[in-house]
Amino acid sequence: MSSQKSETSHYLDTASMLGLETMRFSTKRRIEGTFSGRHVARRQGGAGQYIDSREYSPGDDLRRLDWPAMGRTGRAYVRLYQDETNLSCLLTIDASGSMYFGARSKFDDRGSKLEWTKYFATAMTHLIALGRDQVGMSVAAEHGLQFIAPAAAPRQIRILQHEIAGLVASGRTQLGESLDDSFLRMRRRGVMMVISDFLVQPLDDVLRGMRKFRARGWETIAVHLVHPDEEVLPKGVAFRFSGMEGEPNVDCRPGDIRNVYQQRFSQHCAHVRDGLLGAGCDYRRFSTATPYLDAVRQFLVPRRG
Repeated sequence: MSSQKSETSHYLDTASMLGLETMRFSTKRRIEGTFSGRHVARRQGGAGQYIDSREYSPGDDLRRLDWPAMGRTGRAYVRLYQDETNLSCLLTIDASGSMYFGARSKFDDRGSKLEWTKYFATAMTHLIALGRDQVGMSVAAEHGLQFIAPAAAPRQIRILQHEIAGLVASGRTQLGESLDDSFLRMRRRGVMMVISDFLVQPLDDVLRGMRKFRARGWETIAVHLVHPDEEVLPKGVAFRFSGMEGEPNVDCRPGDIRNVYQQRFSQHCAHVRDGLLGAGCDYRRFSTATPYLDAVRQFLVPRRG
């Protein structure tokens, strides 16, 4: 992973998110944590390891004041500890070539599923951090898994958002193997959110990975992302369809295959939905035509604490 960056992410529109910052992310299952309150914890107590400080906010426990920091700066700070969180969330992002679909060009990912994912994931890290919860990230990439363990420190959020901004989608990704890798790295149960178009073969490997997390007591969330041109083929006389994960090019007229394609794509989406629901996931499907802030709102409203 690259070094920490202090600048605000290009994908974080704080002004537009003001209306969402009161909508705290909440869970539907019992999780491990140290506080009673918004999230239902499996255990209580625990001292935890000091990891950072942040500015004091009204309502914070005065016993947590960081007196040395306040003496140096003249401003009130509270100390943060690794275990002092209601929730630990791991975002798993699919960075396979198919996530680049919809991009303007080979070097411009605007309009792609990946760009939408960057905005959505950045917004989620921001909102989860506002709730003083831990958030981390794994990226299922062509050359193996990139992993940042969940934490709640402000510098962690800056690192995450910088990494999200720099994501590049290419090649084939074994999403199932990436989930297995994350499963071995994570010790504390929490929430696993997978953001993917689920154009993976075989899907059974992904479902098996999700079931592992469920069996350990995790809450699992699947964000299924599609592009409008995948749902309905674009109009035109003739097209060349280029494989994005090593497949050969296909020349055809959309009118000749439109009905068969849309039937098979609908069957694929139904297969993904049924499989993920059967694996115990909270399933949400979004189109890149949906503004990401609307998607965040639709996602959070039924879950808010």
